[in-house]
Amino acid sequence: MMDMQPFDTALATAVPLYEINEKAAISVVGLGYVGAVSTACLSSLGHRVVGVDIDTLKVAQIGAGRSPIHEKDLERLLTEGVRDGLVSATDDLEAAVRDTDVTFVSVGTPTSADGGCDYSYIEAAARAIGKGIAEKSDFHVVVMRCSIPPGTTLGLMTPIIEEISGKIAGTDFGVCFNPEFLREGVAVEDFYAPPKTVVGVTDDRSANVMRKIYAAVDDNVILTSIETAEMVKYVDNVWHATKVTFANEVGRLCKPLGVDSHEVMDVFVQDTKLNLSPYYLKPGFAFGGSCLPKEVRAVAHIANEIGVDLPLVQSLGNSNRAHIDAAIRMALDCGAKRVGILGIAFKPGTDDLRESPILEVIAALHERGIEVVAHDSAITPTTPLTGQLNYVRHGSPGLQALAASLPAMLREDLSEVVEGSELLIVTHRNPAYEAALQTVEHCDVIDLVRISDTAPQAQNYHGIGW
Repeated sequence: MMDMQPFDTALATAVPLYEINEKAAISVVGLGYVGAVSTACLSSLGHRVVGVDIDTLKVAQIGAGRSPIHEKDLERLLTEGVRDGLVSATDDLEAAVRDTDVTFVSVGTPTSADGGCDYSYIEAAARAIGKGIAEKSDFHVVVMRCSIPPGTTLGLMTPIIEEISGKIAGTDFGVCFNPEFLREGVAVEDFYAPPKTVVGVTDDRSANVMRKIYAAVDDNVILTSIETAEMVKYVDNVWHATKVTFANEVGRLCKPLGVDSHEVMDVFVQDTKLNLSPYYLKPGFAFGGSCLPKEVRAVAHIANEIGVDLPLVQSLGNSNRAHIDAAIRMALDCGAKRVGILGIAFKPGTDDLRESPILEVIAALHERGIEVVAHDSAITPTTPLTGQLNYVRHGSPGLQALAASLPAMLREDLSEVVEGSELLIVTHRNPAYEAALQTVEHCDVIDLVRISDTAPQAQNYHGIGW
């Protein structure tokens, strides 16, 4: 995305005054949980806020300083906002847009009949916002806060506003996506102490307006692309659902075994290096090694033996296999007859081949008559495999199938693998591999680990999840 530069006060005459030294007036569309809380809390920061809803009862309640929902401290803040002349409410969105500098859109996005997202409220709001912006000369910022599929803000809402207003996004008005992370019951508290503040933007002026709005509660606003911000909202909630499901499955497994599940999880969450941390939470290749596959199978087996249904745990192996199959399809689609593998152990810095997922890929290629050569910094043609084979005789088809032929595939010279292959598959983050791939133009590269922080843009480069 574009580099966000600090706001230049020398441009004061070219931009609305609120962007420099006044608080923006804000309209909030949709006065449900998110909208009502936003209205109250933004007014408490000194912003004049106009709440907007098609529900006249909500409009009347907000306008009178009463909360339309049960939420701690919300009514107090609304009462104070109305008393101080900072909170008002209306059902006229066009007028609210004309009368404010920034519009937060928190309308409903219910599930449609086909299981997707119902966009009708977003479309209606966009049309009204467009009409309001058409009558303004000032730069107006539109901020989406609804849960919506990536691409909706720029692909659906923005074109409607542009068409209705006759103006251009990024030039005449700004567009942002600002997901909320408010927990019902403690939403006001979360507003003042957010876990993170994410703003997807397309222009510097909108970014600086949003920075200024949130400065009082978070001086570390995360600026990103609009599509990333849209996706973050979904990923956060799916992760929370996964955690709830995981904890509940632990409970169902522990109870018939006579184990205190709460005590288990109390110990589990004390590990902030691996269990509650960024570790393991980057898209890459499938899990493998001597522990994870074996333990997942073991827990699934225990549950099956005692008649406990654990769909999440039992599906982990299937999901992992689907990721390996995706890598196999990518490799086959390239049509290469000679494939070079950079890294064959289950992770860098070890010679452990037990259930290394790349071996399943190699086995599939080998079975189809494709020549495979490989390099691994920790493995040579003389690395003993007998002990590892015995350990995984019931759990690693790839290693079993390759036991006899794998040593002949290994090369100690990295350049031999790189220069002599029609396709390179990289499975380890290794500085030597990253350097070698910098100049590769003669063949396709499939990256299973994101070899560099910034994915290459070359036509011959293919990432498995990026």
